[in-house]
Formats: sequence, structure tokens, C-alpha cells
Amino acid sequence: MSKSSQKVRIFSALEVANICGVVNQTAINWIRSGHLKAFTTPGGQYRVYAEDLSAFLDKRGMRTSVDVLHVLIGNSGTDTVLVIDHDHQANELLKGWLKNNFPHYEVMQAFDGFEAGRKLTEVKPSYVFLNTELPGIDGHELAKKLRDDPSLGSPNVIAISGNDDAGQPKHIPAGVADASISRPLDFEQLLEIMKDLAKQDEAAVTA
Repeated sequence: MSKSSQKVRIFSALEVANICGVVNQTAINWIRSGHLKAFTTPGGQYRVYAEDLSAFLDKRGMRTSVDVLHVLIGNSGTDTVLVIDHDHQANELLKGWLKNNFPHYEVMQAFDGFEAGRKLTEVKPSYVFLNTELPGIDGHELAKKLRDDPSLGSPNVIAISGNDDAGQPKHIPAGVADASISRPLDFEQLLEIMKDLAKQDEAAVTA
């Protein structure tokens, strides 16, 4: 889902308990004591918004698992991620990681600017991983356009850069993308980036 169509995910107390690895009563006690923000349905059942669960997990230092992240991002069905990179090996590596860690997402690939433009227009993916050093294209300008152009669905844009001659990560100007990461990819860092973007999307929907 793009930012404009992100669905709000709500958990029951039992789902919270299963996520946290505790019994149902423990989750209910967290809610009743005010530690975990929740609301009550007309039938008297507790419900917890995804962003409130995420905040609770962070406050308690409980690491959000990949399975929880799937839900926080909004995996109520199949959605699309587009990897734009002319480096076939790097493109395939990222695709494989995404498919292994986010199986509910359809991962598409583009290896040049023309193919990227066509798929962006047709698919309007939720997440775009963009190599900012595509041949013949200003990757920074493309990243900014993807982030700001509503006609493209306003996906979350994660810019990927290489290193300079001194081996240092190349600078990506502030405001160009929603997040950035350099090669070689740190997949733990990438997981945290996606978690943060998911939180921002949830906050924007419920604001």
C-alpha cells in the first residue's frame, strides 16, 4: 500500500499476547494498568492500534520480529516492492532478502530507467529501493520525484548509494528520499529502516 492508502492495523489482546510470547491475561494486565494503550469495543473487548503496540515494544526494549513488522507495514494482502538497480547481482541479492523476509510482498525488478518508469506508472509500489547511481539518470532527482509525486502513489523511497574513492559512503542530500543506506548493505539496518517507515505511515493514517 502506498502512503495514501495505508490501512490501519488493529490487534486483539490475544494477538498482542501471541506476538509478545505471553499469556492472554498478561496482555490484558498491561492494558488495564495503562502500560499498553488500547480501546474497548462495544462488546467489551480490548483492541490495540499497531503504532501503540510498536511504541510499547520499543519502550520495553522488546525487539520487533520480522513477523510483527509484516503487520505493522500493513500486510493484509499482497503488495509490491520495486527494486531499481542496474547491477544485476545486487538487484537479485536484495530481491532474495525481501522475498525471504517479507513473503507477502510481490518483489518486482527494474534494471534501467526506462523499465523503472514503466513499472512505477503501472504498479505504483509501496516501497522503492533505488540505486541513485543508475547510468544516464540523476538518481537523486528521481528519488525526490518518487517521494513527492502523488501520481506515482508516493511510495516509501529507500535510496542506495555506493562508496566514494576513499571508501566512505557517498552523501545523499537530505530530503531526497525517505531513507538511505549505502553498500555493502547492512540488512539489520535495513530492517530497522523499514520498521521506522512503517511507524511513520501508521502515524500519518491515524493522525
